[in-house]
Amino acid sequence: MLKISIRMRNVLGKLSSAILAGVCISIGCIVNIMSGGGITGAILFTFGLVTVVHYKYALYTGTAGFVGSFKDMVSLFLVVLVGNIIGCALTSVAASYAVPGVVSGAEAIVSSRLGFDCFQAFVRAIFCGFLMTTAVKFAREGRWLPLLFAVPVFIMAGFYHSIADTFYFITGGSLLALKWHYLLEILGNFLGCNLHRLNFQKV
Repeated sequence: MLKISIRMRNVLGKLSSAILAGVCISIGCIVNIMSGGGITGAILFTFGLVTVVHYKYALYTGTAGFVGSFKDMVSLFLVVLVGNIIGCALTSVAASYAVPGVVSGAEAIVSSRLGFDCFQAFVRAIFCGFLMTTAVKFAREGRWLPLLFAVPVFIMAGFYHSIADTFYFITGGSLLALKWHYLLEILGNFLGCNLHRLNFQKV
């Protein structure tokens, strides 16, 4: 019973951390929309990821590149990803009510996503995943500058971040309509986050 209780507390702790990560990324999405996008929105979005890394919140794209076991994998998809989605959904509800312009901005982003097929979304997500793991790894080593560049790079290059798109798709009312794009973004981010593992060169 004690082991079950400890395990449950660990799961709930990870879930709450993941929910907060979803909220942070969603705030980045909101400021990106409200600033009109472009380089200004891309730079301001960075604050969301910096907050996640500073507080060590559980973000799908900040965790996927560091899974080391099957147990970690299960936690990533059943706890971290689910928590991130809940955080994005809660923020979407609040922002849709309190921040005029967020819904129309999200709808415009959704419309732009519809201009690309699922495989293109998959490839764009791979690029984003690689950038995210690289940036987070640098930040974990106390080097934050790559993190400050990585977010504007993936946004301005048009790469897809599955958790950011969770907020955009829910707020724009098109998560189900874009379900295949969304699922392939999740998979693409995962593969991109783990590209660094292909380097077998000993440093």
